Amino acid sequence: MLDYRTHTFLAVCRAGSLTRAAAELHVTQPAVSQHIRQLERHYGQALLVKSGRGVEPTPAGRLLYQALDAMEADEGRLQSELAALGEEGCSRPPLRLGCTRTVADFVAPRLLASHLRRHPDERLLMRTGNTAELVTLLDRGEIDFALVEGSFDRSSFESETFSRESFVAVAAGGMGPMSTADLLGMRLVLREEGSGTREILERHLAARDLAVGDFAGVIELASIPAIKACVAAGAGVSFLYRVAVEDELDAGTLTDVTPTDFAVEHDFSLIWQRGSQYGRRWRALLREWRP
Repeated sequence: MLDYRTHTFLAVCRAGSLTRAAAELHVTQPAVSQHIRQLERHYGQALLVKSGRGVEPTPAGRLLYQALDAMEADEGRLQSELAALGEEGCSRPPLRLGCTRTVADFVAPRLLASHLRRHPDERLLMRTGNTAELVTLLDRGEIDFALVEGSFDRSSFESETFSRESFVAVAAGGMGPMSTADLLGMRLVLREEGSGTREILERHLAARDLAVGDFAGVIELASIPAIKACVAAGAGVSFLYRVAVEDELDAGTLTDVTPTDFAVEHDFSLIWQRGSQYGRRWRALLREWRP
């Protein structure tokens, strides 16, 4: 069980303010300040420093926050597992999985169906969002782990590679091979900022001294099915993981027009909070899930 002062410290770090943390915890600001001073005396380190109108953790504070954040999330899951022992016919709480949208739409259905065939009594809860949103859910302890395609802070999260996926350029069915110059002459249909798919594209373009703005035009859509439908109708070109367009490529409604000098692959990764006592369990689960 975490000490009440550790919960205060976590609340201050997340809020970036003693005042906001006090309001969130329904205590006075002097009480919050006292809790922080007690922690600093215990660890013999300054944990917070003033920053603008608020506070931010010192290097020692960041290290402590990372450890306590993982412990808080683990405590939440442990409480759920203990409570589940008292529920008739249930031995553990559901696995709370987060998936980026490409993974959720084109990988997770097969993956979870296979998991439930092996573990028919397992309960599953899946949340979807872009990588940044799922990292926030992990940080808050609202999910146990996430399958993501975008970048994440490796100092805060442990990870294992689930699969390595091809990232391809697609255009309407029937179109022939294209060069990079050909692609730039077309309208680009892409995901919203913050999505892993868009991040991979932007990094790939930047490595070639290019940017999204170098295309003839840009359309942003937050739906992969909508992107595919627009491209199939001739609205432009898009870059998506092959796993997301396999059916359309097989049917001929989309064509792979990736230039030979533009091919790229990227990892789908399972991530969880660094230092979690459940890390071994998530690694074992990933070995079971890998294609």
